[in-house]
Amino acid sequence: QIFILSKNTDLTLPLLGLVLAAAGKSAQFGLHPWLPSAMEGPTPVSALLHSSTIVVAGVFLLIRLHPLIQDNQLILSACLCLGALTTLFTATCALTQNDIKKIVAFSTSSQLGLIIVTIGLNQPQLAFLHICTHAFFKAILFLCSGSIIHSLNNEQDIRKIGGLHKLLPFTA
Repeated sequence: QIFILSKNTDLTLPLLGLVLAAAGKSAQFGLHPWLPSAMEGPTPVSALLHSSTIVVAGVFLLIRLHPLIQDNQLILSACLCLGALTTLFTATCALTQNDIKKIVAFSTSSQLGLIIVTIGLNQPQLAFLHICTHAFFKAILFLCSGSIIHSLNNEQDIRKIGGLHKLLPFTA
């Protein structure tokens, strides 16, 4: 019903609030520091948190309410710019990290930026596909990093990790 009633109403301000809420939940630029800090927990918890549940909730909200967004060029442009800025910034931050779990956390934020870009490109189906594939590859990435950390006596510094093909042939 809200989709039918919204055709004659300017929803730019409420939609901007919606994008801001989704940006906070999905760790977009400016509201992203909570995601790497959440990596202090155990790796299985981090895998669940970052792969398929918590962080994609904001993006999923934008996908579900896409009929309200699809005709508003300002909101689409805001999503496009926010997602692109987040992708570039968090990918650069990941390059400067030494902690394997923080690298994965920044890469999660970067992937979420790409998903926001697809929403800004008016492609919600592609964004949903990326969410589904992201859940699988990020969960596998977290479980492999947890296996590495556990096998190396809780060592998370990538500068001290090397030669894993001999120690962990299946994981490597």
